[in-house]
Amino acid sequence: MRRTPASLSLEELPEELRVFAEGAQVLDSSCSQTARVYLLQGREDCFLKVAPGGTLKNEAEMTRFFHGKGLAPEVLAYCPGERDWLVTRRVPGEDCVFSQYLENPRRLCDTLAALLRQLHETEASGCPVPDRLSSYRETAWRNYRAGKYDADLFPGEWGFPSREAAWHQVETGGDILRPEVLLHGDYCLPNIILDNWRFSGFVDLDCAGVGDRHIDLFWGVWTLFYNLKTNAYYDRFLDVYGRDKVEPEKLRTVAAFEVFG
Repeated sequence: MRRTPASLSLEELPEELRVFAEGAQVLDSSCSQTARVYLLQGREDCFLKVAPGGTLKNEAEMTRFFHGKGLAPEVLAYCPGERDWLVTRRVPGEDCVFSQYLENPRRLCDTLAALLRQLHETEASGCPVPDRLSSYRETAWRNYRAGKYDADLFPGEWGFPSREAAWHQVETGGDILRPEVLLHGDYCLPNIILDNWRFSGFVDLDCAGVGDRHIDLFWGVWTLFYNLKTNAYYDRFLDVYGRDKVEPEKLRTVAAFEVFG
């Protein structure tokens, strides 16, 4: 995770959050155009995320839920308003784009697959988002109507010859997806924190909820392809996760949804 020195005015923070920033060294670790993320190194290291109003509500709720399962950092504060502010305790370690992990791609692949299988076997009762698929389908439909289409998201087996071909796959295969497991929803290397290969927690849980496991499986394969610049770990990832749970047609259907993401 890239971090650069930054400044943060206490006056612009909600009053209840100023205690986290007072006297802290501020490092910007943002990787999104819509949100800013700051590492505050002070009496207690924590992350402060700032985004447009209403956009961090689901992330705050799901981070609390995952934390209760021992799967995410603790939420220290959430302040909604014209802008949303979310403070989480920093967990030990670094995300999986850290050089220590990228330099050992086989172990990284196996670790990601094993962690994902464990997540999907976690009890999901009481989840604040019991049907993530509803919003998943709504997003694809909205973006399809708006003309959005990422033809280069995943070339090769999951590529589609046209926007209409991808949408046909959504329409014909969308009903086979089921809300069956606890999902991360954006299962990518920057969202998984390891401490010398020991699992510390998942972050960026705004897309989490109960949904079809193949959404996470798609992003697990995609993130290895994207960050390692090779598709050599496609089969290995699915083998370690467990082929008994993998349905190729569902993976292709998720790929169709995601090009309208």
